[in-house]
Amino acid sequence: MGWWQVDADVLAGSRFVLSPLAETVAALKVLERAHPAHPGERAWLAAHLPAYRDRQAADPVGALLIRAALGPTWNADFLTPTPEPGPGPWGEVPFEEEVARVRETPPAAARAHLLVSLGRRGPLPVPLRRDDLPRRAADTLTWVWRETVLPYWPRRRRVLEADVVARTAQLSRGGWAAALDDMRPGMRWLGGSRLQINAHDNPPRTLADARLMFVPVTPKAGWVAWEEPEEPVEDARPEPPGAPSAAHAVRHAPARYAVVYPCAGTLAEDEGAPVPEALGALLGDARARVLVLLDTPKSTTQLVGLTGQGLGSVGRHLRVLREARLVRRRRAGRDVLYYRTPAGDCLVEVQSSRRRPPVRRPPARRGVRGEGAGRPGPRAG
Repeated sequence: MGWWQVDADVLAGSRFVLSPLAETVAALKVLERAHPAHPGERAWLAAHLPAYRDRQAADPVGALLIRAALGPTWNADFLTPTPEPGPGPWGEVPFEEEVARVRETPPAAARAHLLVSLGRRGPLPVPLRRDDLPRRAADTLTWVWRETVLPYWPRRRRVLEADVVARTAQLSRGGWAAALDDMRPGMRWLGGSRLQINAHDNPPRTLADARLMFVPVTPKAGWVAWEEPEEPVEDARPEPPGAPSAAHAVRHAPARYAVVYPCAGTLAEDEGAPVPEALGALLGDARARVLVLLDTPKSTTQLVGLTGQGLGSVGRHLRVLREARLVRRRRAGRDVLYYRTPAGDCLVEVQSSRRRPPVRRPPARRGVRGEGAGRPGPRAG
């Protein structure tokens, strides 16, 4: 199995980061495999898969490049660069800046990465022995971003933010082991500062003086990435008394490691659980939607991301549901989580049931006007 040795300082300094490029690569994986993970993804594929296939058919070299880069057990590193977080609270960097790193990859490095993702020891296939591979990969990613991700990015971004809020709450309740164990398949905390990242037989890596990032994506896709700078950088920090001369005032930039993981449960779905028609008629569709989503505790930020409703609207629905004793709330660290009461569970369960009790009718009798009159009764004996 593959695992990382993560010391306490690295784990304490880790952070969640949003990456439009990671979301785009995850979308590219979905387009390549063409197997939806849930109904919302099925609708998304139906809308965009034909155009993607037409584009790839018109560029056979580009199509071969993407298939080679998305290998069976490893991605070509140049296609999935480790994020460089920006200054904002979510560390998000514009897509154009991120994809520029793909485009600027040295051609020799791109070819070497493809050998790894293909799992080959020999030379690359002849069509891929060329210098424009980084540009072609960046062009494909840019098309996927503009045509299939950007139109949905505001909502996807809210969902990603909601996932981070949920992970942070989980971290405050159960510590890092609870937050990491279900982050992605094959990943769990082993103890002894060891983090298993997948089930592959890869040599362990030691993360010392490194930056560790966790990057959520909405599709059911995930991977790990890392970059270790080879060139030292000038240290702009003031030198303490007795420090070496300025000629030695250089340091290596810290290595960056990233775990890209899929959002869990309904957070990853575009539609989530359906709202029963009768429940919508009783409470109103928007309020019923909030109640249905509270099968597990969620914050207002998560609910805003999942429903697309404004913060004020979600707050009003929660207040009404609490006054009706269908919802309660509790504090988890800095967040307030809402969840259904037994009465709320019962209401949703009854309205969601597809099986209705049979209608009992009075037995038909001969010669009596009304229901069953004029039809022969059951034969006795």
